[in-house]
Amino acid sequence: MQRNLLETLMGAVVLIVAVAFLAFAYEGSQMKVEAGYLISGKFGNASGISLGSDVRVGGIKIGVVAGLDLDPNTYEAVVTMQVRHSTKLPKDSSAAIVSNGLLGEKFIQLTPGSDDKMVAEGGKLQFTQSAVSLEELIGKFMFSGGGVDKKNDGDKKPAAASAGAPPSIE
Repeated sequence: MQRNLLETLMGAVVLIVAVAFLAFAYEGSQMKVEAGYLISGKFGNASGISLGSDVRVGGIKIGVVAGLDLDPNTYEAVVTMQVRHSTKLPKDSSAAIVSNGLLGEKFIQLTPGSDDKMVAEGGKLQFTQSAVSLEELIGKFMFSGGGVDKKNDGDKKPAAASAGAPPSIE
């Protein structure tokens, strides 16, 4: 009987430590959503962005991605962002999906504009830049030939000379 009691107490201690660890990790991860206002932007490609992704200005987290949708008319990704109330953004601000390093997580980088009017609750950002796919860039580099002119195949003669045009006198 005492052995069962000891095992039960040890199990309870392990569960309490696990819950405390999860609470600590949650607090440290800054996943809490601070009260703020919602703004949105349309992106041609929002790959890598998910609910809870950071929204930053100058590298400082000012909000999170609160919603992802697809515009049925334009087939663009509509990203809704929750920005803290203390951060006011000019109407001509822009948003770009960037990554934290070469293979890091993606987030939305907001660049404030210079307009005197501010984006209101439910406002839309007009200037957006979609995510750049590393795979697409590598594919373009590998299959583009590295900028070599394939018509001339490295020949020093101009294209017109190799096409049967009369030779020029040099």
